[in-house]
Order: sequence, then C-alpha cells, then structure tokens
Amino acid sequence: MNKKNSQFIFCIKCKGNLTLEILDETHEINEGFFICNHCHLKFPIISKIPILIENLSQFLTNRSSLGGLFLQQSCTKIMKTFIKNIMSKIQKSENDSFQIEKRWTDIYLQNKNSSFYKNIKSHITKMPPKNFVIEYGSSIGIISNTIASKHTHVFGIDTSFSALLEAKKKSPNNCEYLLADILQHPLGKKKFDLIIALNILEIVEPSLLLKIISNQISNGFIFLSDPYDYERGKNSVKNPLDENQIREILYQNGFQISKTTKTPSKINWNLKINERTQLNYKVDIIIARKSS
Repeated sequence: MNKKNSQFIFCIKCKGNLTLEILDETHEINEGFFICNHCHLKFPIISKIPILIENLSQFLTNRSSLGGLFLQQSCTKIMKTFIKNIMSKIQKSENDSFQIEKRWTDIYLQNKNSSFYKNIKSHITKMPPKNFVIEYGSSIGIISNTIASKHTHVFGIDTSFSALLEAKKKSPNNCEYLLADILQHPLGKKKFDLIIALNILEIVEPSLLLKIISNQISNGFIFLSDPYDYERGKNSVKNPLDENQIREILYQNGFQISKTTKTPSKINWNLKINERTQLNYKVDIIIARKSS
C-alpha cells in the first residue's frame, strides 16, 4: 500500500487512530501491521493489501486455504509467526469460501471487457474529477483502476483477497485496495465525493449499505447498480429492497436522482461462467447527488 494513504485508515472496531509498523517496503509497503492505539487490535498488511478484519481467525475459519496463501505470500518471519498463531486458533470447516472467491475472480477476469462494464465506464467517466472516491465491492478493480486516472484518491473495498490481488497488479499509486467488511469499513468519518457500489445489494443488507453511504456523503455523488437478484438461499439478505424502494430511501436521505436514472433501467449484463453456462442479468443503474 502507499504509505501516505495510511492517514485515511482507522480501526474498524473503535474508529481509533492506527500506528503503522512497516516490516518490508520498496516503493510501497509490502508487509507490515496497523495497530490500534486504543483497543490494540492488530491488522496485517500482506502483499501490499491491508487485511482490516476484526476477527481474522473467524474470517479464516471458512477460508482455510487463504490462511495457507497468507503464509506463502508473507516475506518476513514476524508475519509468518503472526499468521501461524492466527491459524492455530481456527476450527476447521468443511467449507472453503476462498476457493469459491478464486473461481469468481477468474470469472470476472474473463468478463472484464464485457459491454456491461463499458456501459458503466461510459457513465462514470462523465462525472467531474473528485478528491475522494470509494468503490464498495471493488472486486478485481475494473472500475477503480479505470477512474483513478481522473480522481485524486480512490479506495476499493472487498472481502476477496484473490480479487484484490488482481486489482492491485495494475493499480496506480492513488488507488488503494483494502480487504474489509463493507459494514465495518476502515475509513472512519471520512466524507467522500463519489461512492460506487456495483451489484452488491444481494450480499449486503441494502438498508444498512444505504445508511453508510448516506453518512459518508454531505456533498457528492453515488453510483449504484444491481439486478436485485436476492434469491441466495441461506445467504440471502433479510430485507431485500426493489428499485423503487431504493430510490425512495435515497430521496428520504436528501439525494436527488439524476434525470436519466429516475426511471428504473434494465441494462444487459451477460456473465459468462464457462463454455456452457452464462448468466443473463438485467441491471438497474442509479446516479444520485446530495448537496450540503
């Protein structure tokens, strides 16, 4: 990670200030720790990516192979010892979500040049330059890496380490990727000029995400998209919201929706899974602005 971006990161538990401990550094921080000055939580930085998870042992319980990758990617004895200690506390699970995350990373890589993303980019690149931009659910960085050439500071947040490794490969210095839970983000009380959240309402409670977004903008834009595909079995959100409910909540929180997206849309998103399988979504786009 870029050292100067550390000033924007706070403890996800208590929102306290963090001390940065660097273990390995070249032109970026390759490895190290963020340590909370108040509650003393310790967050590792591995392969240039801050891992900002409150309970890392619990996070790795369903991602046992990710723990092995952390060990493989670690370049210092201090970090290897830290990861081994975390892994010693893990209760093994039959499920390994990291393998699923790796598969979806490959799927998104195969679809990165799809017409859907070209459509999204055409909308976002028309927005004026901003100082602080955040993308929730940044995945492999298709959007964040593109818009970083125009905006001053861009942050991408996702829980897939596999996807973030891909995003980081082509990220410019002003684009920082963080592994963190969207609902427990590490950016404190920072206000943003533009917030992007593409196709994540089915994996994050929509009302909670909208509350966070509203609190993070006093004068700026949001860009949302979603197919409202809420049928996820046991992983389904508890309170799904449709396109009209999303717009109504935004109005209630002081947002004005752009003329072009006041009416729900159905943008094609054809996601190729393999040679025989393709998902065909109809995605709604919302662009809205809040003025202080």
